[in-house]
Amino acid sequence: MNYSIYVESTPNPEVMKFVSNRMLADKSLEFLDASQAKNIPLANELFKLPFIKSVFISTNFVSINKTENVNWDDIALQVRLYISDYLNSIEIINHTDNIQSEPIEEIQEDSKVTNEKREFNGDEREIADILDEYIRPAVESDGGAITLHSYKDGVVSVNLSGACNGCPSATITLNQGIQEILKQKLGDKIKEVISNNN
Repeated sequence: MNYSIYVESTPNPEVMKFVSNRMLADKSLEFLDASQAKNIPLANELFKLPFIKSVFISTNFVSINKTENVNWDDIALQVRLYISDYLNSIEIINHTDNIQSEPIEEIQEDSKVTNEKREFNGDEREIADILDEYIRPAVESDGGAITLHSYKDGVVSVNLSGACNGCPSATITLNQGIQEILKQKLGDKIKEVISNNN
């Protein structure tokens, strides 16, 4: 079965989500420039396009942040066909598989691993579970990812990736969406939710 790709808009006007009918990866990774993408075949290929600013690869989609000098109306079809043609020209692979064999320091230098396997305990574990169960599916449907960075003195710090990183509505989402859900679930333990990306 060949790959087929369809396009979805995201809340971030600079980012478009390209969804595959097949799995692409078993990790969520964000590449902020071509040098970070050198070991990931699909991301490396996408950076060959001159208007690609960053690439976020997740299970069955790629979110692409374009440069400001082009409009998605002019390039979305080209990018969709480019991804589809590339994927159908190579064997079916897990595009993030080879990073498992690299030392963890190299992985963190080369790309931003958004599904970090850091062990959380106590309140942090509870917050991470709520983010995974209630928030992550909605964020992924918008072409992004969210992970817990830290929790201290009532302040929850999260990492935003993909379409969420740099999205104009991210602050509203953090304050009115994520913060409210965490307050509903955990009460006075939550004072504020902030982005670690700033």
